[in-house]
Amino acid sequence: MARYHILVLNGPNLGHLGQRQPEIYGRQGMDAVPGLVRALLGPQADEVALTFDQKNGEGQLIDRLEQARADGVHGVVLNAGAYTHTSLALADCLAWIGVPAVEVHVSNVWARPEAVRHESHMARCVVGVIAGFGIDSYALGVAALVRHLHKTSTT
Repeated sequence: MARYHILVLNGPNLGHLGQRQPEIYGRQGMDAVPGLVRALLGPQADEVALTFDQKNGEGQLIDRLEQARADGVHGVVLNAGAYTHTSLALADCLAWIGVPAVEVHVSNVWARPEAVRHESHMARCVVGVIAGFGIDSYALGVAALVRHLHKTSTT
């Protein structure tokens, strides 16, 4: 039985990673993430149960985060897509639910030409931010979250 249940949650337009704009988001899809997590964590990957979800609507993402809290999820790896840069409502949700989260982005949002992508409303409410490593950003996010959970559960 897994020690940590982690929700990997994607926001709008991220349901087709690996197919959508591969020049920005790469050619690997979310189906690659469990193997990447296993490669990164090694035997420690057995301690982690991953649940994947994707929602296009802002309210749907908030509902899913609130459900994660109700379900006792230990942590969230969240790529909120464009809502990262526009949604105070998602930031407010992350601030109150009390579930540790890592914000991830496939692309390096700070290297993107649109200035609006250089700000995250959620960054103040998460354990950390990982960006620019393609689909590996998710595996890195899971690994960082597992380390955080381990440290906070033993201190």
